[in-house]
Amino acid sequence: MTLPVEAIAAQLDRAWRTREPIEPLSDAYGLQDVAEAYAIQQAWVRLRLATGDRITGRKIGLTSRAMQQMMGVHEPDYGTLLDSLSVPVYHGVGEVDVGRLLQPRVEGEIAFLLNKPLRGPGVTVQDVFQATEAVAAAIEIVDSRIRDWKIKLVDTVADNASCGAYAIGPWRTRWQDLDLALAGMVLYVDGRIEAVGAGAAALGHPAVCVAWLANKLGEMGEGIDAGDIVLSGALAGAVPVQPGQNVRLEIAGLDAVMLRFPTMDEKGA
Repeated sequence: MTLPVEAIAAQLDRAWRTREPIEPLSDAYGLQDVAEAYAIQQAWVRLRLATGDRITGRKIGLTSRAMQQMMGVHEPDYGTLLDSLSVPVYHGVGEVDVGRLLQPRVEGEIAFLLNKPLRGPGVTVQDVFQATEAVAAAIEIVDSRIRDWKIKLVDTVADNASCGAYAIGPWRTRWQDLDLALAGMVLYVDGRIEAVGAGAAALGHPAVCVAWLANKLGEMGEGIDAGDIVLSGALAGAVPVQPGQNVRLEIAGLDAVMLRFPTMDEKGA
């Protein structure tokens, strides 16, 4: 059975705009094929681009062994970063528009800024190093348009890899002296430690994730462009967050980044 890709993308877009979650696509439409799920994701991206939005890069998900085992998969997935999903950060601090989120969780990641394109097949970690202009601590706000996070792999892939928003800390251009695999991460919510991890949690090294992405995109005739941002994958589990809370991410060797999630009263003050 051929699925109505454009109609499903429009339904996801409506859920994104109205903050009204939908039932799992794997149940409602019998979505099972990952390739079809990526086709839905791409159709949704086209809808956003038609409104004047623009692509700023990619995000990689399911980079930890635990998450892959939970989803029953053997490789990561990816989504598309859009300008509308970016949270502006000034002097290491950003404020999230909570009115556009449904059921948000936060993850700590290492972001890569590329100054050269990467197109598979055959992209190596060394290629990633040579193409990277800067790295930064990044907070991804994962969010699902699927009700109660009842997702299978195809559900999250179709839903842009459950990307809700993202915030990038100050870029570090002199990063070559850092061992990103050993870089420790601590994620705080309202001053409490909620998650700890290290760069090695993402496929052993964050640059391995970027190489995987370039090669995966190459299978589909696409690539990572110069100027793209790549969120290389979570370094620990996702942490639920609510309006009124503050999130701070610290990764060794990189400047910290903090996000405020104001209540509607605080936002109107």
